[in-house]
Amino acid sequence: MKPMVLLSHPLPSEWIASLEGQVHLIVGPDERPGWAPNLLEALPAAEGLICLLTARVDEALLDRAPRLRVVSNMAVGVDNIDVAACTRRGIPVGNTPGVLTDATADLTLGLLLAVARWLPQSAQDARAGRWTTWSPTGWLGADLRGATLGIIGLGKIGMAVAERARGFGLRVVYWQPRPKENKVGATYVSFEELLAASDFVSLHCPLNDSTRGLIGETALRAMKPTAILINVARGPVVQTEALVRALSQGWIAAAALDVTDPEPLPSDHPLYSLPNCLITPHIGSATYGTRRRMAEMACENLLAGLEGRPLPHCVNPQVYEG
Repeated sequence: MKPMVLLSHPLPSEWIASLEGQVHLIVGPDERPGWAPNLLEALPAAEGLICLLTARVDEALLDRAPRLRVVSNMAVGVDNIDVAACTRRGIPVGNTPGVLTDATADLTLGLLLAVARWLPQSAQDARAGRWTTWSPTGWLGADLRGATLGIIGLGKIGMAVAERARGFGLRVVYWQPRPKENKVGATYVSFEELLAASDFVSLHCPLNDSTRGLIGETALRAMKPTAILINVARGPVVQTEALVRALSQGWIAAAALDVTDPEPLPSDHPLYSLPNCLITPHIGSATYGTRRRMAEMACENLLAGLEGRPLPHCVNPQVYEG
């Protein structure tokens, strides 16, 4: 009997070709978060899970899957998974680090440029017929050269953003709980110094207890009124209602969000009505090559777990100790 594997959402067949003939695969429907009813019904017999970040793996789900041997997340972050609960059960959890660094860093700079130069608004104005002549004071944006970019979280993506920022002549500072050596010219400063000095604040930290709600009213009021906030990390790092007030009342100039809280953001949410807020639907890793490689890595982790081998990319390696 081939091991039963549940895939939370459909993926192109060529992305998961390594699973063919190796597992009995049950796939959930597209365009819905979480685990579909057909997958929940199959949990008692499931030996492996491949999930997207929209599918939560918690104690309640694990209790329904007594035969589970591996959880493979098609994402770098694993905030959708109760890793501690998996570890207690001896279940390794895999993720897909590294592969999406360049794509996410590219999008970060794209968002920064789009908001700094008011690209969405000016394009809409042109389309709507509000571009009647060349205007010396129309659609004035921010200069990048000589400005300061503050990066919160200098991991792989944060460093890739810093490397790209140097090409635009930006001064780069960063904050995280501990300083680290880097070759991208980023200077370590305190959290308060970063907020006060930065013309652009870009979030690249993981979501955990210490970063949840990190950017709230206090942080937003500490930023320059001309500052722009960019979030490509996780939505809950920013307190959404505080951001609405900040953008509406001019505490900061603008924001660009590839992640939101909640996610997806309801179509009638106040953030969509603000001209100084650009929102994209979590597309940081959305290039064909990146997403395909993420799926392939997820399959590699899954097969290793089913075969009793250490996962190539395991977030809880302590399951192998002893």
